[in-house]
Amino acid sequence: MTTTTRVTDLYPTRGATEVVTPRQDPVVWGSPDTPGPVSAGDLQALDRDGFLAVDQLIGPDEVEVYKRELDRLVGDPAIRADERSIVEPKSQEIRSVFEVHKISEVFARLVRDERVVGRARQILGSDVYVHQSRINVKPGFGASGFYWHSDFETWHAEDGLPNMRTISVSIALTENYDTNGGLMIMPGSHKTFLGCAGATPKDNYKKSLQMQDAGTPSDEALTKMASEYGIKLFTGKAGSATWFDCNCMHGSGDNITPYPRSNVFIVFNSVENAAVDPFAAPIRRPEFIGARDFTPVR
Repeated sequence: MTTTTRVTDLYPTRGATEVVTPRQDPVVWGSPDTPGPVSAGDLQALDRDGFLAVDQLIGPDEVEVYKRELDRLVGDPAIRADERSIVEPKSQEIRSVFEVHKISEVFARLVRDERVVGRARQILGSDVYVHQSRINVKPGFGASGFYWHSDFETWHAEDGLPNMRTISVSIALTENYDTNGGLMIMPGSHKTFLGCAGATPKDNYKKSLQMQDAGTPSDEALTKMASEYGIKLFTGKAGSATWFDCNCMHGSGDNITPYPRSNVFIVFNSVENAAVDPFAAPIRRPEFIGARDFTPVR
């Protein structure tokens, strides 16, 4: 299913200069009375901070199932040769495998798990589809990090998501220490959209999936945001999860420890926020990165 509809651009970006736009959309779209696995207090915290940490979303036995499947996929030469696999520029080791819920029935079941998709439906107030899924592999001894960015800035500019009605979950399959390149978020940054300077090159995704360039905030903007919001580093045991709003300013550092950091990352978008034409890119990204199949998760 595709669309060429144009809608009003609420969040201008990729122009001559950086532009700051107050958030035009709710964070929590569901009614406070909507039943679901997220408590009213946690929904309030998500609205305030832009993220929600869950100490144990899946149990130890389940972690082992998903970890074995991750190892199987990373070790499969056919998967490595697939365009959906992204490799580290220096080591040439697999960094990410995209569209993993279509490659693997094991991860497809995780996407359909009510502990996962039920939270997404409750937060977004509608049926949801998978805008993006991937496994991330961050082995020890030099796996590179990912620079500060807002996912929505890219998904809006290059995939055509009109509104901030998208939620991500990162489920840890290895322990996240404070030293092995964990996720960092600026709490409260999701309430302000930072439109970045600079045009989007054609096929930008081929470079940006290894290292962010287009859509990167300036040092001045990041310094101001960090001073205002602070920075929270997420740690946790395997099986823990971090839910975060699409517009959170976030990033991660290199992993120079011996301890790997692997996770499965799922992006749920509301079916009422289906992608249109890109707002600031010459062509849209491939469907394995930004889905055009808006079928609800069942």
